Amino acid sequence: MKQKKALAVFGTGSDVGKSIVAAAICRSLADRNFDVAPFKAQNMSNNSGITPEGLEMGRAQIVQAEAARIPPHVDMNPVLLKPTGDLGSQVVLNGVAFENSTASAYHHKKARYFTAACQAYDRLQSRHDLIVLEGAGSCAEVNLMPSDIVNFPMAEYAEADVILVADIHRGGVFGQIVGTLECLPPKYQDRIKGFIINRFRGDISLFKDGVSWIETKTGKPVFGVLPWYSHFRIDAEDSVEIESCRPLSSLNTEEPAIAVIRLSHISNFTDFHALGSVKGLQVVFVDTPMDLSRFSAVIIPGSKNTRDDIQWLRAQGWDTKIQEYAASKGHILGICGGYQILGKSVDDPEGHEGEPGRTPGLNLLPVRTILKAPKITTLSSFSWYNTPGKGYEIHMGYTQNDGGYPLFKVHKRNQEDCNDFDGCVSEDHRIAGTYMHGMFDSPDITKKWLESIGLGNKLSMEKNFVSEKEHNYTQLKKHFEHHIDLGAIMETFDLS
Repeated sequence: MKQKKALAVFGTGSDVGKSIVAAAICRSLADRNFDVAPFKAQNMSNNSGITPEGLEMGRAQIVQAEAARIPPHVDMNPVLLKPTGDLGSQVVLNGVAFENSTASAYHHKKARYFTAACQAYDRLQSRHDLIVLEGAGSCAEVNLMPSDIVNFPMAEYAEADVILVADIHRGGVFGQIVGTLECLPPKYQDRIKGFIINRFRGDISLFKDGVSWIETKTGKPVFGVLPWYSHFRIDAEDSVEIESCRPLSSLNTEEPAIAVIRLSHISNFTDFHALGSVKGLQVVFVDTPMDLSRFSAVIIPGSKNTRDDIQWLRAQGWDTKIQEYAASKGHILGICGGYQILGKSVDDPEGHEGEPGRTPGLNLLPVRTILKAPKITTLSSFSWYNTPGKGYEIHMGYTQNDGGYPLFKVHKRNQEDCNDFDGCVSEDHRIAGTYMHGMFDSPDITKKWLESIGLGNKLSMEKNFVSEKEHNYTQLKKHFEHHIDLGAIMETFDLS
């Protein structure tokens, strides 16, 4: 029998708010002196980050660890699937790239990965008193239940009861809740102790009858109804938040704007949250080829399948628009996969991202990339001339600089001193590439980059992104506790 406590946050579907609710619970309980840690057995996302040990894990559990006021650790997310296409993913096991697998091949190995997840959970539980588990997708996918390693089988292993989160914004919230329960066997129904209704718009008092109906129909309590929020921002797990790209016509013509190309296999889109917090600067994701002259700079972000995204850029006509922008003296920055795309070629001789081969890049920087193991995963300290910054690197292989100027000097990787260089910048300093994710989280680096694209005197850096993130977690806690009966949750789950 497990002596320590656990609760699980599951959902009626994908993107209903499980990650945010779990983060809010972590912060609320941490501030009540609980030694709490997050856990998700298996994540599927190309939005990942690096732990202090230099290992890779899903962004959602990093956010939840920050909310819990503890360092992230790969035991919080032992299995991470990073899709490289429609049918395959790179499998990151305990923070290290383990294999590339098709969906069917991975399915046949689920028992092995469940064992690894349980072992990680045991290690995590040995270090913390309370674990907040997050589920994946809908916890009632009948066809997937026999091989599920994230939802109820993990809750059973952890002896965790469940809060079920439903999203009223997408409609059919009564069907979401009742339908989920109806699809579950009695033993799983019994584990669900109550509900949280998420993303309500309007007058919450008008939903009192709805709450009463749910409680009468199910015999289980609604712990609260969370309204839609816009006064704070928490990093998202997936790219759902950028799938509806902002039209150019909606931009304020009086303010400068930065365009981020929404690649087909975009990864680490949270690189731009800090940049987007700069007052007076518009950061927009664009997916339809357009004249880019309106923008002060164009960014090509990270990619989980660089060669495929180069082909996508060409098929869409983006390559011509980007090269025209470069010829007109526009400023372009490539980060990680975007850096590789800006080079002469990307060579994948071992087939890490698909069929082996070589794909010509946009040829805007004099670099060539070869994809090969092992995968680089580091927390890094660097400088841009005399300006210090911090970031993290996640990439397969290396990029050879064929005579270009390096962009950054790297001083530390995973807490070990080094004397390396990163990236490349054109002779006129208008086109640059780097492997440094999170570079804009360093305010001085952001300020220097804005100066380099001609916006140094037009924008004010009023916020420190690190302190802003902490402020956002505080606002999340206030929002959650104002609308959710935390006392009822603590009593129901016997959290004393």
